[in-house]
Amino acid sequence: MRAPITDTLIVDRYLELGLRMGRHIDGFVDAYYGPAVLADRVAAEPVLALDVLVAAAGQLIVDLDAGIDDDLLDASRRRWLRAQATGMHTSARKMAGEEISYVDEVEWCYGVRPTFRDEEEFAAAHERLDAALPGSGPVRERIISWREAQAIPVDRLDAVLRSIAEDFRERTQRTFGLPEGEYIAWELASNQPWSGFNYYEGNLQSRVAINTDLPVLATSIGHLVAHEAYPGHHTEHSRKEAGLVRSRGWQEESIFCVGTPQCLIAEGLADLALEIIAGEVPDLVVAEHLRNNGIEFDPEIAHAVRVASESMDAVRANAAWLLHEDGAAIDDVVAYIERWGLLPHARATKAIEFLTSPTWRAYISCYVEGLPLCRNWVGGDHARFATLLTEQLVPNDLVGA
Repeated sequence: MRAPITDTLIVDRYLELGLRMGRHIDGFVDAYYGPAVLADRVAAEPVLALDVLVAAAGQLIVDLDAGIDDDLLDASRRRWLRAQATGMHTSARKMAGEEISYVDEVEWCYGVRPTFRDEEEFAAAHERLDAALPGSGPVRERIISWREAQAIPVDRLDAVLRSIAEDFRERTQRTFGLPEGEYIAWELASNQPWSGFNYYEGNLQSRVAINTDLPVLATSIGHLVAHEAYPGHHTEHSRKEAGLVRSRGWQEESIFCVGTPQCLIAEGLADLALEIIAGEVPDLVVAEHLRNNGIEFDPEIAHAVRVASESMDAVRANAAWLLHEDGAAIDDVVAYIERWGLLPHARATKAIEFLTSPTWRAYISCYVEGLPLCRNWVGGDHARFATLLTEQLVPNDLVGA
């Protein structure tokens, strides 16, 4: 038997499984900075058939349950790996063409069972928006007009990004601490299904891309920076690289795969990041940076609109349900997003790109289910948020705690 590359053969197998699955679907491996020799070996071998990977994922679960490497893996670490392996097993089965219902796919991949929200929640949000928005007339027309008026000129976007990022980095350093040497390279991107993306490259480095296919709005720029960078994805990745991979030798943290509960925790804490770092009215902080760059912004209206419309985030989750559970036609789902999400056609169509991507089709639940799970567990306690940034947790750890 070959000598282990990591501290346990189970972890070797986990890393290999993720890398091998990543050869079948673009973007499945969101990040990898583990042992290069292992990645080189997987890259040099023939692409393994999906049924082989289904079997490998299933055997990994069996061996975790049987206590393989029991002297090296404590119960918490084993539970985390098992949850991850269950998500990978489900993803491999789905890739192999097995029929799995959408709700089962989400639960087995991400550790939560999705629910279809009653449209009455969205109707109530529309009423709140009607009261919060200036002017009169149909609420959809007013919110679209108001929101699109918040577009940041492209020639000022980079300066605004860097100004907010520097502020949020300083706040994150004071509140939670950052490993020495961490760094983010910012860039603007296009032709992508997402609004922002963190490419974590290891060695405490991230590349964060902001998509300019549609105008980037002043109402969302603070959330994007906090979510992708400080104290969101980059902060979590760099702290876990420093604390779990480098200090403890837990190489399983050196891979980040879509279709696993790790994603739900990551997106939940990243969506919570803005209010954690900038307070209950972060719009006031964002407004200062916008004004310094010559952009007018009313933080009071922005705050009222944000609070009024938060429950409408679940419109996209309902849309995914309609597409993948009910088999609704794409045009009908676009119309659904336009109606209940109060979005113009271009933004509703952009949302569909994400929901129909082979990589991201079930991922929306990570945001819609992840934020309330993390918010309720953290309860405004910075120490608990620091735990999310630092330790291995599964969604069940946050339920009823």
